[in-house]
Amino acid sequence: MTTTTEWLQSYALLALRINRQIIEQAGGSLLDYRGPTAWLEQAANEEPPPPGQLVDEANRLLSDLPFDDPQRAAFLAAQTLAMRAAARRLSGQQLPLRDYVRECLAIEVEWLPETLFEKAHAQLEAALPSGNGSLGERLHAWQAAYRLPTEQMSRLPQLVSRAVSEARARLDTVIRLPVDEVIDCTLVSAAGFHGAGAHHGGTKSTMFINQDLPFNLADLLYIVTHEGHPGHIAESMLKEIHLVRERGYLEQQVRFMVSPQYVISEGLALNAEAAIFPGDEAQLWLNENVLPEFGMRLDDCRLVAIHEARNVLWGAWANASFMIAQGRSDREVRAYLAQWALLSEAELTAMGPGLSLLKAPFAEPYIFCYYHGWQRVRSQLETHGHQQLRRLLTEQMLP
Repeated sequence: MTTTTEWLQSYALLALRINRQIIEQAGGSLLDYRGPTAWLEQAANEEPPPPGQLVDEANRLLSDLPFDDPQRAAFLAAQTLAMRAAARRLSGQQLPLRDYVRECLAIEVEWLPETLFEKAHAQLEAALPSGNGSLGERLHAWQAAYRLPTEQMSRLPQLVSRAVSEARARLDTVIRLPVDEVIDCTLVSAAGFHGAGAHHGGTKSTMFINQDLPFNLADLLYIVTHEGHPGHIAESMLKEIHLVRERGYLEQQVRFMVSPQYVISEGLALNAEAAIFPGDEAQLWLNENVLPEFGMRLDDCRLVAIHEARNVLWGAWANASFMIAQGRSDREVRAYLAQWALLSEAELTAMGPGLSLLKAPFAEPYIFCYYHGWQRVRSQLETHGHQQLRRLLTEQMLP
């Protein structure tokens, strides 16, 4: 009978072998690997196995799960199914998008009705300051009104650090955090994101902020909580502590990105601000601790409603992915995103030539993590509150 250590080694090697071939075919990695170096070197130096053999290996792992904990077994089975879907894709099997998403993310997805976005638009209408122009123009004007002046961009790391400290202090009342945690902030260029959080292992992390894009100070907590606490950095760090160190769950060091755990991860990150700044607390904190330094105040809008509506509009991105799968033109997809996700021309351009952000081979399901993850995690937090937040940060959970 296969031991758990043998199984986990095979699991890690399967992920590394699949990812190596994805890099060779598509040019981008879909694996966050922090496991044993020897396994990494083995997969890097061997002759790549044929994709069909990778599918067979995934099936073998699925048929022999040597774990007594049913929650862990279910989690690993779902992760292995996601890798098997990628291996099938490598072997030339092209599933319809809906089926590929199901196998990769363990969720059922359908076209979302535009009535959902109409309600979010109505919420934005009521939450934004009154003004002229279309709803999209009013949203972009609101964002511009709270833009950090370009000549003061060097102050952004200090502002991020201030927000990180507040978010950590609030999360520490929910779940104990390491007292020696250090989060640096680094400004970067030529990046396809506003912000990104990277956990380096232990208690060291970095918050990366794109200095080439306008930074909306009203979104400071929205970005910092998403990327930091209780979002991506906190989740990675706490699961390393509670799962890897305390329980020996080495699979947490082998994170295949187009998989069910990232539905939870992105859902948690999109709910992060509301989880520790409930109601209007984010708006109040910004008015007291950041905006007055720049002669600004959030007095004629409701920030929590704006951010909630924008989370709903991630569903329009999911629909855009369906449109691409249907063969619709880039022009049609861009028009759809402009109408329903309220994206500006600059934001559409930032998606890359030919909407490459939505078309990255093997990674097409990832966009569904946002809306569907947000919806599921929001429901859980509304029902179970901080108890569920602690579970999301420390346990292996499926959508």
